Amino acid sequence: MTAILYILVFTIIAIGSWQAVKIFGLLKSNEIATEKENNINGWLMLGIMAFLYSLMIFSFYKYSKVLLPQLAASEEGLHIDKLFKITFILIFIVQFITQFLIFYFTFKYRGKDKSYKATFLTDNHKLEFFWTIIPAIVFSGLIIYGLWTWNLVTDITNKEDNPIYIELYSKQFQWEARYAGKDNILGEANIRNIKGINTMGVDMSDKNSQDDKAVLHEIYLPKGRKVVFQIRSQDVIHSAYMPHFRAQMNCVPGMKTYMGFTPSVTTEEMRNNEDTKIKVTNINKIRAVNSKKLIANGEDALEPYIFDYLLLCNKICGSSHYSMQMKIVVVEESEYNKWIASKKTLAQVIN
Repeated sequence: MTAILYILVFTIIAIGSWQAVKIFGLLKSNEIATEKENNINGWLMLGIMAFLYSLMIFSFYKYSKVLLPQLAASEEGLHIDKLFKITFILIFIVQFITQFLIFYFTFKYRGKDKSYKATFLTDNHKLEFFWTIIPAIVFSGLIIYGLWTWNLVTDITNKEDNPIYIELYSKQFQWEARYAGKDNILGEANIRNIKGINTMGVDMSDKNSQDDKAVLHEIYLPKGRKVVFQIRSQDVIHSAYMPHFRAQMNCVPGMKTYMGFTPSVTTEEMRNNEDTKIKVTNINKIRAVNSKKLIANGEDALEPYIFDYLLLCNKICGSSHYSMQMKIVVVEESEYNKWIASKKTLAQVIN
């Protein structure tokens, strides 16, 4: 595969160099391209157009199976998906029409004889009005909807939702989480307080820290209740990315960032979603093929993949960036309440 790529790159460079030499030769000698050459280039432009459209259709068919399930797992995610779909449809329509016109007119008005010329317009106020006003209206609508969605995700001041406050703490190369206690207020923390089992640097002199609860391996979220995340980083810039909830926020050393969403689909419900089942089946087919190779080399086979929500790092933060993830479990609120009640407070663990 690498050899084919090298050959392809070399071929493109050679063709580009050859064309550049021809262009410079035409400039120096004042030669004019022949009608045959113009005709060849015109048809080549149609060929390129056909190739680009074929590649686009193939990509939709081939790679749609590796996309996220269509069902967003949060209420805010539904708006993000809607915004994405509207933007994508608009871009698709505009690029389809624009690309067609570029290649078609290049073919139609290729050099023939002197009597065959395109009509040139110095200006057209009506046309300029439409292609200025229409994009302005469309972009304004997208921006307004985008800002409304962004405010929905980043609004952490609305107490009417009775949100749960969770801190996500990132470091090379793992996540830790801290839940606010009964007071629903996260205590202060600072990297200078990191010592022993206090790996998040929680300030235990802060009374609001006493009832906080820390978890290391997985976080539980209740369905139907707003969750606000306070995000910190210990070392470099990370990015808290929860793709199925359509949520992402950078983790910046020395400052706190925030985002929130309302889980709307439990882990079990997402596992039973037909779209998810198809994707899990495709993943396990690939794992089965790779397992045969591993067994042939005397290694253990891969275990079947089971769907889980994940918290990932979406910044390339170092050599083990790929393994920086934490399992997320979405359950009904009654089950969440039992789970959080079973966890010890920081005061019980540290003191």
